[in-house]
Amino acid sequence: MLRYSPLLALLLLAVLPASAQQKIGFVDTQRILERLPEYASVQQSLNQLAQEFTTELDRLQGEVDALEQEFAARELLYTDEERQRKKDEIRQARQELNQRRGQYFGPDGELFREEQTRLRPVQERVLTAIETVALDEDYDYVVDRGGELLLLFAKPEHDLTDFVLVELDIDTAVGGR
Repeated sequence: MLRYSPLLALLLLAVLPASAQQKIGFVDTQRILERLPEYASVQQSLNQLAQEFTTELDRLQGEVDALEQEFAARELLYTDEERQRKKDEIRQARQELNQRRGQYFGPDGELFREEQTRLRPVQERVLTAIETVALDEDYDYVVDRGGELLLLFAKPEHDLTDFVLVELDIDTAVGGR
């Protein structure tokens, strides 16, 4: 979802007194997302993918552990060349494990990319609904209550979350506030 920087918040607060006619509303995007069936479906598929990655990493960790245990048990029986070869094998197995961990769970890893790709349509749908409600209700600004912009107070009548849920054809009676 969109995030707001503290600088944007200060700019917004500085502009507001100059034009008292502006209307501000807020939404709770986390609550909206939690009520969307497709969001739950995406989250479930991402959790399944994460579990698959974790299972593979656990398997690789088991292989590293087995190599280390074998080396520890037989170290004294190895020649210097065999000892060095086994150490290199263990080091390579550890490197593969760490590389795979980064490939799956790193900042630009497969899980992050899949999350971005799969959630984008859901987020765009929510943003379109927010824009529709804001325009229909003549709001000048809509902020996300759950975002980085901290709201210290908000009158309930400015909460547009239920309107956005209605725009998304989601029953507002379920789940409540």
